[in-house]
Amino acid sequence: MKFPPARRLPAFLVSLLVACLGTLPSFGGEPKHADWPAYLGGKTRSLFSPLTQITRENVGKLEPAWTFDTGGTGEYQANNLIVGGVLYTPTPSRQVIALDAATGRELWRWDPATERSGKGSGRQRGLVFWQNEQGGERRLFTGVGGFLFALDATTGQVIRSFGKEGSVDLASGLNTPGVTWQDSLILGGVGGKGAVRALDVRTGEPRWIFNLIPQPGEVGHDTWPKDAWKTATGLMPWCGQSLDETRGIVYVATKTAEPDFYGGARHGMNLFANCLVALNAKTGARLWHFQLVHHDLLDKDLPCPPVLLTVTHGGKKIDAVAQGTKHGRLFVFDRVTGEPLWAVEEKPVPASTLRGEEAWPTQPMPVKPPPLMRQQYTEADASDLSPETHQMTLDRIKASPNFGPFPAPSLSETVMFPGFDGGMEWGGGAADPEGVYYVNVNEIPWLLQMVETRRADGTPLVPGEKDFMIYCAACHGLDRAGNVAAGFPSLIDVAKRKTRAEIEQITRQGGGRMPNYAAMPEAQRTAILNYVLNEPASASRKDEGVPSTPAAENSAPPDYAFGGFRRWLDKDGYPAIKPPWGTLNAVDLNTGEIKWKVPLGEYPELTARGIPPTGTENYGGPVVTAGGLIFIGATADETFRAFDKDTGKVLWKTQLPFSGNATPSTYMVNGRQYVVISAGGGKSGRPAGGRLVAFALPK
Repeated sequence: MKFPPARRLPAFLVSLLVACLGTLPSFGGEPKHADWPAYLGGKTRSLFSPLTQITRENVGKLEPAWTFDTGGTGEYQANNLIVGGVLYTPTPSRQVIALDAATGRELWRWDPATERSGKGSGRQRGLVFWQNEQGGERRLFTGVGGFLFALDATTGQVIRSFGKEGSVDLASGLNTPGVTWQDSLILGGVGGKGAVRALDVRTGEPRWIFNLIPQPGEVGHDTWPKDAWKTATGLMPWCGQSLDETRGIVYVATKTAEPDFYGGARHGMNLFANCLVALNAKTGARLWHFQLVHHDLLDKDLPCPPVLLTVTHGGKKIDAVAQGTKHGRLFVFDRVTGEPLWAVEEKPVPASTLRGEEAWPTQPMPVKPPPLMRQQYTEADASDLSPETHQMTLDRIKASPNFGPFPAPSLSETVMFPGFDGGMEWGGGAADPEGVYYVNVNEIPWLLQMVETRRADGTPLVPGEKDFMIYCAACHGLDRAGNVAAGFPSLIDVAKRKTRAEIEQITRQGGGRMPNYAAMPEAQRTAILNYVLNEPASASRKDEGVPSTPAAENSAPPDYAFGGFRRWLDKDGYPAIKPPWGTLNAVDLNTGEIKWKVPLGEYPELTARGIPPTGTENYGGPVVTAGGLIFIGATADETFRAFDKDTGKVLWKTQLPFSGNATPSTYMVNGRQYVVISAGGGKSGRPAGGRLVAFALPK
C-alpha cells in the first residue's frame, strides 16, 4: 500500500501546532514540554527551572544538539524565550528570529529595516511574550531605535493595530524587556527622563506612568533642588522589572541620575535614583521604596532585576525580594512591607573636594549577607602574577589609593574598586526554592578621575568641547581615542567612516553601548558634532541664533567632567589585582551566610604556568535547576560550564564559538531537556559573533 508523499507544513502552522501540543501534560514524571516563557525564566526573574532530566550524574554526557548563526555580530546578550517548542531570539541587529527549539530550524525572521525605526543595532537582552487567557492572541514585544513594536508570535508580522501602524514611540531606548501583568506591559528604558510606564498590550495606549524624578506634590520631590524635575535626566530602569503576579506588585530597580559623576546641580538624595521601588501593577501607585545609593556620583545604577524568592526567616516563611549591586552587596527585603530582613546601617563615606559638590555623608550597608567581594583594594591585594607586576601594582596603589566602594570623585586619580562593572552586573542572580541565591561577581579594578572643563591656562573651550567632555568623554575618552576593550569606539577620523547624517542618527536613536540623546537641545547636539568632526560652527546649523530650549536655559553644564572608563590592567592585559578576578557565589538567604564561593573562568596560559584558576571578568547570569545544577557562560574564556549547586564543583564544561555573555535558558520539547545560550562575545576584548548553541543529552 502506497502512502501519499509527506508535505511540509507552513512555518506558521508548525508554530501553532507545537504551541498547542506544548500545553499537554505527559503521563507521569516530567512534562513532555516545558517552556522558558519570560525573560530570565519567569516574571519573578529567579532563573530557576524545575526540570530534572539533566542531573549531576549525567551532565557530563551533554553534547551539542544544534547551532544557529543569526548572521549578526556584536554584543549578542539575549536570554532567549521558548514557548510551545518555538525559540524566539533578538539579534545584535535587532532582528527577531523564531526557530524550532528542537532542531534550530528557522521558522520566520522579522527585520525592522523597513519599519519607521529603520535598521536596528545594539545589545538587546530579551523579548516580551504575551498571550490572552484563551491562548488565541500571542504577541512578542521588541524595541528598536526608541520604538516599541508588537509582533504576531506565530507569523512574525507586525500587528498594525498596535500603536501607530504597529509601534509606539517611547522616546527612549530599550535593551532589557519589560514584564506583563494581565493585559498591561510594564517597562522602563534607556535615556531620557526617568519613568516606569504601563501600556495596553493590544493598543499601546498608556495605562499609567510613575515619575522616577518626582514632580511637585509627589513623594521625593524635596530630595532634589526645587526645579530639577524640569531638566534632570537619567534614572531610567534599564535593567528590567520583576513581578509578584498574585499580589499585583511590580518591582523596579533604577539607574543613576545624570550626570553620573558630578551632582553639583542635583544636591540631595535624589529619589528615586538607585532605588528598589515597589509599585501597584494596576495603577502605578508607589507601595514602598528603598534607596541603595544616596546622591550617586559613581555610576552605581542597580545593575540587575530584583529576584523574588521565599526564605525562612525568624522561624517563618517570608516572601522576599533580593537586589544585587555593583559593589557586591546584596540587599534583601520583605516583598510586601519593604522591611529589610537584616539591619541596614548608614556608614560614613569620603567627602567631596570638588567645587559645588555635596556628596552624601553616608551610604547604606546591610549587616547580612556579607559582601560578595572585597570592598577595598589594599597593598595586600597587589597582583602576584610576577615580581614585576607586583611592584607595578604596589606603586600605583600607593600613588592612586583606593578609598573603598564610595570614593568621592576628585581631580586626583584613585583606584575604583569595586569597579564600574561590578560586583554584580546585568546577568542577574538565580534563586532556588530552598532560598539559596546564586550570582557571579566581577573583581576588576578601574581608575577614577575627574577633569576641569576648562583649560589649565584659563582659555575658553571651543564650542561643543565642554559638552563633549561631559556627555561623551566618559566612554570615548577626552582624547576621543575610545576604549575598544570596553566596547567604546574611537572618534578620531570618524568622518572618514561615517557621514554626518549617520552620526546624527546614532546620537538620536542610540547604537552599540550608546544611549539615545533624542531629548538633547539641538544647539547642544550640533556643537558636539562640530567639535567631534573638527568642523566650524557654520558647517551645519550655527550655535549662534538657535533659540534656547527650556532645558538649556535651566541647567548649566557642570565645571567638571568624568575622565573616562578605564580598566586597570597590568602590562600583559590582566587585571591589576591579586586574583580572583571573577567568582560564582551561593548565598543562603535563610541565614544570610555565604554558602560557597569559587573562581569563575580561567586563562589557560596562566593555568599552564601553574597558577590556579584566577576567574575572569564575566557578563551574563546563571540558571539553577531542580536537577542540582547551575549553568553559566559569562566568562572571557569562551567556555560554558555546569556547577554542582550544593558545592560549587565544576561538573562539565565545553568550548563555545564565542564567549557566552548572556544568561542561558533551559526547556523541554518532546521529552528532551535542552540548555541554550547566545554566544556573541565582544566583551573583555574578545572576538564577537552571533551564534546560538543548544545542548542536550544523547538521544
